[in-house]
This record gives sequence, structure tokens and C-alpha cells, in this order.
Amino acid sequence: MAVDQAFVNRLARLIRDECTGLQGFIALLEREEQLLITGQVDTLTVLAEEKTGLYRHLQRLADERVVMFAREGAKVTDENVRLVLAHAPDTLPLWNDVMTLASTAKERNRVNGQLITERLQNNQQALSTLLAAAEHPQIYGQDGQTRPTAGSRHLGSA
Repeated sequence: MAVDQAFVNRLARLIRDECTGLQGFIALLEREEQLLITGQVDTLTVLAEEKTGLYRHLQRLADERVVMFAREGAKVTDENVRLVLAHAPDTLPLWNDVMTLASTAKERNRVNGQLITERLQNNQQALSTLLAAAEHPQIYGQDGQTRPTAGSRHLGSA
């Protein structure tokens, strides 16, 4: 794959930007995990907006790389990126970092999704319990023991 120095420089800049963006994204995912673990769900809305913005930025960088390679008649593959970076050897370690960071971000996002699913299941169970209790309220006697409720008769009816 024959490319000019401008292509190499542009790819190097994209890789540096993506590396920085992924580091920020992972830090954000770590904060999200802590909020999920500690149950601070109110803060998650603001964090979700931040996460979406950063994700879109990372996606634009990846899209730009795809367009660059497509104009050269090539696909973005690890092999093609490494061929280009042979002309910018100082950027190759950053490409390795991008690959590692992307894998880390994917795993952290999977774990956070799992935490969200568990929280939703717990909330659903609690809600079901509360709704069931509201339909069949427990009445306690003077001795502190539960007593059966009066069938389907409503208060105020004869």
C-alpha cells in the first residue's frame, strides 16, 4: 500500500486522538461502574450524556480512518495500519495502545451493562413485591400476628 507522508501524518494524528479519547472513555466507564456499585443512579444521567458525546467523538475518528483508507482502495485492518505506520514508527506503540484500550473499554462497558441489568432486575423484583403487597395488605392484630384480610369486600361497602 503506497501512501504519501500527508496520509501517514493524518493517520498518526487520528491514532493519537483516539488513544486520548479511549483513555477518557475508560475513565468515564470506571466512574460509571462506581456509581452503579454505590447506587448513585441520579448522577448516571449526566454521565450517560458525557459517555454518548465521547462515544460519538471516538466513532467520528474511526469513521475518518475508514474513509482515509477507502480513498486509497484499502480497508482498515491491523495489517494495513501497521504498513502505513512503518513510515511513522513512533506512532506504532500508540496503535498497540489503541487496540488494548478498545478491548478494555469493551469489557468495562460489558460489565457495566451487566450491573445495570442486575439493578433493573432488583428494582423489578422490589416493585413486584410492593405491588403484590398493595393488592393483599397484611393486617396485624394486637398480638402482632398477621390476620387474614376480609376477602374482596372494600371499606365503605356493605
